[in-house]
Amino acid sequence: MEGALRLLTILENAGYEAFIIGGAVRDVLMGVEPHDFDIVTSARPEQVVQVLDQYGIDTPGVVGKSFGVVVAILDGAHYEIATYRKERYGIDSHRPEEITYADTLEEDVLRRDFTVNGMAMNRYQEVIDLVGGRKDLKNKVLRTIGNPVERFQEDALRLFRACRFVAKLDFLPHQDLLAAMPKAFHRVKGLSLERVRNEIDRLMMEPAVAKGLDILVQSRLAECSCRVVDHGTVRELPILPELYHLVDLPQEKAFHEFDGWYHTLAVVSHTEPDLLLRWGALLHDVAKGMPGIRAIIDGRITDRGHDVLGAEMAQELLTRLGYPKTFVRRVSWIVKNHMRFHFFVQHGEADEKKWVRKEARSGEFRDSQIMREAWLQLGHVCAADVLGCGKPYAATDGTLAFAECMADLSLLIPVHTKDLNYDNRIFTVAGNRIAEGLQYLLQQVQNGVLKNEPDVLVQALSNKFQRPIAPKEEVQ
Repeated sequence: MEGALRLLTILENAGYEAFIIGGAVRDVLMGVEPHDFDIVTSARPEQVVQVLDQYGIDTPGVVGKSFGVVVAILDGAHYEIATYRKERYGIDSHRPEEITYADTLEEDVLRRDFTVNGMAMNRYQEVIDLVGGRKDLKNKVLRTIGNPVERFQEDALRLFRACRFVAKLDFLPHQDLLAAMPKAFHRVKGLSLERVRNEIDRLMMEPAVAKGLDILVQSRLAECSCRVVDHGTVRELPILPELYHLVDLPQEKAFHEFDGWYHTLAVVSHTEPDLLLRWGALLHDVAKGMPGIRAIIDGRITDRGHDVLGAEMAQELLTRLGYPKTFVRRVSWIVKNHMRFHFFVQHGEADEKKWVRKEARSGEFRDSQIMREAWLQLGHVCAADVLGCGKPYAATDGTLAFAECMADLSLLIPVHTKDLNYDNRIFTVAGNRIAEGLQYLLQQVQNGVLKNEPDVLVQALSNKFQRPIAPKEEVQ
């Protein structure tokens, strides 16, 4: 804050207006420490550079001449100083068609998205609120600046930002904002996948993630398509149409208090802000209610096989959205195994070692440590699943303890030959058949035939290849 206020003072003393603007002002009023400060001023970029240069403040350059933003470095911190501007939108769904400098703070504020992001602060820390942001902050309401239909039509990414800010601030959207959203859906197809995915990822990490996701899905925004450029060809890409069928989807009351969608939101809310865990929670029941999955057996609603189909749907969905292969595979693995995990927690007689051995041989993991991490992640999602059922006195101690058990077992059962606990005697016994020998030992240990101990491994390979074992001291 001190650095930003100093920059305001310097610019004002040079004869220009200058204010802190946007999220930093909102955060200060909410008692939250701002992570960065944006400044607006009546000075043109070249004037900002000239003034700050007189005080020895480094300005590496202007961030895009059309935007008129100067980066100032003060005491190691970076501040973006933007000249007042106005914007005119056209065909592009996100970028302004024309940007021109403005003369007043009010002109600059009126081009912004939401009232709580449109407040300014002067060097005396007095708040200048031209759009009613302070009132909306007090009432915990997210409202657009001006006509919401126009704001969303101008920049369709604001539709996704609305969902994110509801999740970030734990506010409720104003009814006019909600009513205006569908009128701009046709503009979403002009947004790039990268921008949309970035907003959704940020939304997934917010404290009130359930609120933001609820608006995203129930408004039908998630069913829109964005665009991706593939080898020079532009094609439309569905965003998240797989989720809406969960809304109002009945579930068996003996196990669930909520419908499919509100159960999903509850599970996501009970996970920590980790992108992989939250995607696993969001998609864990994505196949419930699907044809071939939903059935009534003995008068009860069932969704047998939703874990397997859900894993396939998760893989297709996340691949379509461009997530890394390792991320996609882990989320899909969590979805596929969450029901089996619950079964093992509830049935102590189940053979957990057999399950770990099966996963070790599956090729899903590169080493034991990676498999250990996966069990812990699965456990956290399953614990959230238990709490998300909405039943009183729900307990997760057993779920989390079983996850720890599976994680510990993972370190005892090798996934890769590098997890084998052998010493240099193995190379003497195996000779030029070392690769074959290690694969044999890996299989034997995974199957529980051999212990993962140096003496046991070298003796087993000696027996297989019928070669003598050199003394330890000769191969150190």
